[in-house]
Amino acid sequence: MTHENLIHRPRRLRRTPQIRRMVRETRLLPEDLALPLFIVPGVAVRKPVVSMPGVAQLSIDQAVLVAKEAQDLGLGGIILFGIPKSKDSTGSDAVDPNGIVQSAIRAIKAELPELWVIADTCLCEYTDHAHCGVLRGQEIDNDATLEILGRAAVSYAEAGVDMVAPSGMMDGMVGAIRAALDNAGHTLVPILSYAVKYASAYYGPFRDAAENTPTFGDRRAYQMDPANRREALREARLDIEQGADWLMVKPGLAYMDILRELRDRFDLPLAVYNVSGEYAMIKAAAANGWIDEQRVVMETLTGFKRAGADLILTYHALDAARWMQDA
Repeated sequence: MTHENLIHRPRRLRRTPQIRRMVRETRLLPEDLALPLFIVPGVAVRKPVVSMPGVAQLSIDQAVLVAKEAQDLGLGGIILFGIPKSKDSTGSDAVDPNGIVQSAIRAIKAELPELWVIADTCLCEYTDHAHCGVLRGQEIDNDATLEILGRAAVSYAEAGVDMVAPSGMMDGMVGAIRAALDNAGHTLVPILSYAVKYASAYYGPFRDAAENTPTFGDRRAYQMDPANRREALREARLDIEQGADWLMVKPGLAYMDILRELRDRFDLPLAVYNVSGEYAMIKAAAANGWIDEQRVVMETLTGFKRAGADLILTYHALDAARWMQDA
């Protein structure tokens, strides 16, 4: 075929910003994003996380201010992680009605009742050994941990949380939490399950932010092997059977295939966690002038949505929402 006979010229629909916007297939909105917040004791605390430029541990009063900014920018919500004043072997602050996250939920909802607040529901930030459950020797006692997770979820619900998000990859955690919530009368509180959470090297900076580096071993005995795909489908199916309302894949960038496969196979809302290491790499490259931070962030977040995510948990959320306003 000579060029005189070309009929199909896809470049016709790429020539100008106007036509590119008109034919754009995937649209990213502020409401697609949720901002993680790390809550610590004290007043007027904004302690920068060195490995995550732009992220800080926040006292409750400061978290309320950041949550207000998130609401004003139209974000889909926030997710809370708590770092208590003291930790013990069973993570008792996680179930304390006056614990750090419970107190933060009440303060934020008092000021911002319409903001969607999610509570990460795990014990790793609360235990003095930083594993995601109570120990029997150097092994996690799965079923004893389930009872505590159920109590924690109920305490978050009673504080006014909108959704709980179990992240410890304990067997049966969704069913145990659903039963605990329902038995306590919180039948309308949904569960966002970290159904597919890999034992990833991308979590490094998060351990600085959440102060939850294990004192021995690692989490590979309960988080998933990064090489496994079929196992991800089994985990998702099990959580659906136990009553999960949302599914999540964590991390994001190295697991786009998993995100897409869950989207194709299941019809529940789907979230993805754009994790700390992914965030830190972009920040480091941008600080060195190697990439255009705004373009790379927006391309990455759009990729998550194109792969099937309904909600993206990301430390870029505030910046991304501002860039969308300015576009």
